Amino acid sequence: MIFKEKLAKSILSESKIFPYVINAYTGCQHSCSYCYARYMKKFTGHHEPWGQFVDVKVNAPELLRKEITRKHRGRVWVSGVCDPYQPLEAKYRLSGQCLEILAQHDWPVTVQTRSPLVLRDVEILKQGAEFEVGFSIGTADDAVRRLFEPAAPPVEERINALTELHRAGIKTFAMIAPILPGAEDLPELLAGRVNHVILDRMNYHHADWVYQKYRLEDSMTDEYFEGMDRLLRAALRKQGIEIQY
Repeated sequence: MIFKEKLAKSILSESKIFPYVINAYTGCQHSCSYCYARYMKKFTGHHEPWGQFVDVKVNAPELLRKEITRKHRGRVWVSGVCDPYQPLEAKYRLSGQCLEILAQHDWPVTVQTRSPLVLRDVEILKQGAEFEVGFSIGTADDAVRRLFEPAAPPVEERINALTELHRAGIKTFAMIAPILPGAEDLPELLAGRVNHVILDRMNYHHADWVYQKYRLEDSMTDEYFEGMDRLLRAALRKQGIEIQY
């Protein structure tokens, strides 16, 4: 794993998902096999495989303090093409500092992560009137998680983190994406821990080799996704969990 500290030119960028996005890191230590952000590699100049490098934008908070005063208020996604709470965040605390600035200026924020490290910033998150925190969880089976996300935190740790955040009065959600084998057990685990759930097939292309290696090809077909989508929606409604698109 190669880490480099860099000075970014800007940090509060426009996004196709939300009005703005903040990526304090380029690259991600979690290195999930299916990650759509792998396309970012061609813009970075890195020769290392995705998941083997992270550029740390050490001036991200400084840039945000300046840029937030020049732009119209809008929801900010933290983060879009990296996990804002990947292990390096424990050292650099860039995402945490950016959240402090966003809370001070009363901007709405959507945090999306796989890491219980986000619990470190509970007090900051509670300050944001329009803050929400979501965990990406594709399966309830940690053996399946290890096949697709070997470097990411275990499923149980993510569920426990959602529980703590929800109890703290922070709006929480889960993004079931991609829908992996074992996802059918997630609705029961998520009950009482999230305000809503997002379902998304995402792009399986990068993870094709994983499905083939472990003979899971039947779990990447249109028929499988459509069947799981129906099953999950019914189970989520039964648990009284709102489904968002």
